[in-house]
Amino acid sequence: MPASRPLESGRPRPLRKPLAKVEADPRVQFLRRFLARPRQVASIVPSSRFLERRVVRLAEPERAEVVVELGPGTGGTTRALLRAMRPDARLLAIEIDPRLAELVRERVLDPRLVVHCGSAEHLRAALEEAGLGAPDLILSGIPFSQVPRAVGRSILRAARDVLRPGGRFVAYQARDRVAVLGREIFGRPVSELEIRNVPPMRVYRFEKPGEGAGAPR
Repeated sequence: MPASRPLESGRPRPLRKPLAKVEADPRVQFLRRFLARPRQVASIVPSSRFLERRVVRLAEPERAEVVVELGPGTGGTTRALLRAMRPDARLLAIEIDPRLAELVRERVLDPRLVVHCGSAEHLRAALEEAGLGAPDLILSGIPFSQVPRAVGRSILRAARDVLRPGGRFVAYQARDRVAVLGREIFGRPVSELEIRNVPPMRVYRFEKPGEGAGAPR
């Protein structure tokens, strides 16, 4: 009979990832931020690739020169936007959570991206600080059902005011508050449901009227 193999140093194989790798996992980071600030994050996991694809299809970032993302989280949708954007386009990501803002800076290395830590209510000031003009597209992952209605209206008005005429405001949400508030400011949206996400998300697309057209107030 062949000799039996000795155990390798007598140590059992590790059953788990090293702690550093676990801490670096964006899903872990997302969960940690959810536990710390559930009203800002409002989900325990990042967006699925199915949701990212649906969002990009409705948002059409390939037709934009300036794109703004509100609430990039851990950067999954940010990367999806950048993959679809033109080489000469710019993306401003605005994140209110300082740790998530720093995480996006560390994980998404693209010269077209500027990450701003602050409130989406101050959208015009963030654009001016980044040296960017009127955006063609604003994409929002902010959980409008988790913020006060007055703040939600303020964010939507700020988005409408800075968008170029004919620009698009796209939001993905588990609930319909952004649709209710958005109709007051933009008018009726187009919407699609993505069930292959946790939780299922509806994607809303609003459009700012073009030059010479009236806008809801």
